[in-house]
Amino acid sequence: MTDWGQLTPVLWLSFQQTVYMVFWTMLIAGLLGLALGVALYATRRGRLLQNAPAFHVLNVLVNIIRPIPFIIFITAVGPLTLLVMGTTIGTRSVLFPMSAMATFFIGRIVEQNLVSVDPGVIEAARSMGASRFRIIWSVLVPEALGPLILGYTFIFVAVVDMSAMAGYVGGGGLGNFAISYGYQQFNWPVTLVTVVIIIVIVQVAQLLGNWLARRALHR
Repeated sequence: MTDWGQLTPVLWLSFQQTVYMVFWTMLIAGLLGLALGVALYATRRGRLLQNAPAFHVLNVLVNIIRPIPFIIFITAVGPLTLLVMGTTIGTRSVLFPMSAMATFFIGRIVEQNLVSVDPGVIEAARSMGASRFRIIWSVLVPEALGPLILGYTFIFVAVVDMSAMAGYVGGGGLGNFAISYGYQQFNWPVTLVTVVIIIVIVQVAQLLGNWLARRALHR
């Protein structure tokens, strides 16, 4: 029989750890990924800051990192995590690999959405004398805002998945709770409750993302 009186405080702490990991990863990777995606777009051939060597370096880097399964990536960058965070164990330590991986995912999504923006809008802004950087932040990004919101929502779901896998390496969170108190102790109700909580988090984020995207598209 599951002793929820004893497990509830642990579940609440695990939930807080997951929120902590997801929030900071989305904040850090959201900004870095946006910058990376803009750089990928702008340095493409024929774009605002055309630079073939820079584009190829960034493109290859993204293509190398993105296919690596996160559970392998988090262990592979262990020495770098130790150097940057001072430890490889604990909720705070997994922010580095989570943010790094999410940055490359977001960068590619941002690039793909920016490429879809009508070139005529960019040319119109250039003909009016707007600087390249002004065009990027005042025209390009706002024009792609709706799809970008949906892209970030997709990444949010992926980051929640990363936070669950972080439990395998001592990162804490709902993933660790499900493994330690559910799977390893054959306590299926604990596993089921954890899955339901994760589903609720994802559904709320998806609904919010869809709503924001609709508002951006109809502004």
